Amino acid sequence: MTALLASVRTLDEALGAAAAGADVVDLKDPHSGALGALPLADIASITQALRARFAVPISATIGDLPAQALDAMAARALAVAATGVDYVKVGIAPGPHARAALARLAALPARIVPLFIADRGLDLAAIDAACALGFAIVMVDTEDKRAGSLFDCVDLGTLRHMLQRVHAAGARAGLAGSLQLEHAGPIRALAPDIAGFSGALCDGGRSGALNPARVRALRAALGGGTEARAWLKPATANAGAAAPRD
Repeated sequence: MTALLASVRTLDEALGAAAAGADVVDLKDPHSGALGALPLADIASITQALRARFAVPISATIGDLPAQALDAMAARALAVAATGVDYVKVGIAPGPHARAALARLAALPARIVPLFIADRGLDLAAIDAACALGFAIVMVDTEDKRAGSLFDCVDLGTLRHMLQRVHAAGARAGLAGSLQLEHAGPIRALAPDIAGFSGALCDGGRSGALNPARVRALRAALGGGTEARAWLKPATANAGAAAPRD
């Protein structure tokens, strides 16, 4: 089944998303950019409080950083990992710095999820490189949230091919990028391991407040229950990018 990743900003939203059936609670601030990061203290406090109530896996973004800022990217990834989240999501922009960024991130003692920016299409060779480096999960997303959804940027055939390549490499794959309830059908047909949602879960778009009823509706539309949490929840948090795959 496809796991539902719900992006949230506050503890109340995190608790509401988990209670409504989200398989992954993702900590992100849409007011700070496509992959806007919450303050480290907020990530740590939300993670601690959420874990006291739910066993749901938790991810967090590091923020929007220039592709060539490898030192800053690595430092921020480690700082986010130190808050106790299960996964750290890092945007990978297409271009000459993508391979260097992947190599740097793969060496970190943290569970990194590279998030490939797909506004201008997918760099399948870079995704293959991420799988070869041992990342257990790779995802694709969009940067310009006003330009439509992932399905407006990448055709279904290319997405299907990407998923097949990732699965053949023994990794898991996720899709995100302004996905809406109307995309539940194509998502079910593609069957990614994870589908990430933000604005579709909120009243008033991605800058609005999360509505748990929207989480429940999407969970029902995607089908299945919460079986995905078994493989999503790491045995040991932040055990490194090359941790054994399921």
